[in-house]
Amino acid sequence: MGEVSVIFSYLVFFNVVLSYGMETAFFRFYNSEDNKKNVISTATISLFWSSLLFLFLALLFRNALSNGSDISVEYITYTIWILTIDALAIIPFSKLRAEKRPMKYAAIKMANVTINLLLNVFFLAILPGIATNNPNGFFGTIYFENFQIGYIFVSNLTASLFTLLVLSPNYFNITWHFDKQLWKKMMKYGVPILIAGVAFAINEHFDKILLDWMHVPMSDIGAYSACYKIGMFMVLFRTAYTLGIEPFFFSLASNENAQQTYATITKYFVIFGSFICLFVIVFIDLLKRPLVPNADYWDAIKVVPLIVLANFFLGIYTNLSVWYKLIDKTYIGAYISIIGAVLTLVLNYFLIPIMSYYGSAIATIVAYGSMMIISYKLGQKKYPIPYDMNKIFSYLGLTVVFSAVSFYIPYIRENYYVKAVLLSVFLYFIYYSEKEMLLRIIKRKK
Repeated sequence: MGEVSVIFSYLVFFNVVLSYGMETAFFRFYNSEDNKKNVISTATISLFWSSLLFLFLALLFRNALSNGSDISVEYITYTIWILTIDALAIIPFSKLRAEKRPMKYAAIKMANVTINLLLNVFFLAILPGIATNNPNGFFGTIYFENFQIGYIFVSNLTASLFTLLVLSPNYFNITWHFDKQLWKKMMKYGVPILIAGVAFAINEHFDKILLDWMHVPMSDIGAYSACYKIGMFMVLFRTAYTLGIEPFFFSLASNENAQQTYATITKYFVIFGSFICLFVIVFIDLLKRPLVPNADYWDAIKVVPLIVLANFFLGIYTNLSVWYKLIDKTYIGAYISIIGAVLTLVLNYFLIPIMSYYGSAIATIVAYGSMMIISYKLGQKKYPIPYDMNKIFSYLGLTVVFSAVSFYIPYIRENYYVKAVLLSVFLYFIYYSEKEMLLRIIKRKK
């Protein structure tokens, strides 16, 4: 678990570099340009040739990459192919989002995850038994001892290849016309997004790499990574929301009441996010059993409240960051992300020797919280949006207090009746605060 977490942390950085902000630039110009086919073809051609160039150079220097990262050249090769295939799928997936085809987008993504999951289960849990019982059969020939990490890469590569094959018609249905002037504008818009993406990758994943560099035992890194994933409920909510909201924000930009709509959307994101955050922390000792069934990992469960809150702050930051994208000043987002990355690196450097992986969790929540506050302060000066800060702070404050009480006070942590009461009080507070809006919605439906 520890080794895979470290390797995949490296992979995230290359994912960001290979997209170089073109995905966000695509949405920006798809909504602002009249010739949408021109935007699709220019973005597709750009990523197609840059991906192939990366493939050629990375395979050429894979031994050097292996020596520099201390990762097996075999795993490096798998990683190169996965990164290239995933990069080639970026614009086809973005096109589905821009065209508001969520069902097809979701079906392909679900198929990717299902294939990946089933192959992992087969290779790691089923194949060893089959090969042991019948070593001379077909399955015996594809089974290799101590190749668990390799099988994880094979599963990922197969799922990525399937996804690209399904999306491949997009490459045959476009007019292969490259608009150089449009590409320059897209790159000017996208490069700050790239810088922000690298900084984001540092905030999100570099802690595992730093833990490895600072000689934290790999078993501790594995425990930290496993418990980190209990925060996936907030990550899933934030990711699904971000996938839908980014193209929507751009399509709404020219509307007269756009700012008020952004404010309302942000408030309801905070409401739903607060509930998910509190629910996960309140029932964390129940959720850990199916999600992290191996009790050896539970020593790291103390990081979960910090990680869940950190991802909640990141989701709020995503909402608040709309302003610099709409006024075409994406470099500001890069600066904010760099500040977050610096905080992550500095805090990890000082806290890991003292607190191990718990220091990494503290660094994550401080970085995302700082980015959220900075984006709000700057945004209100450059592109004022009338957020209902009284209610937003009330929901946030109540979430933090109830989460701390339910997790850090032993008597309450063990008493699910009390925790259920806390959750009920929170839900009633939301109902009481939003009662007028709820009644208006009900009347409108009638």
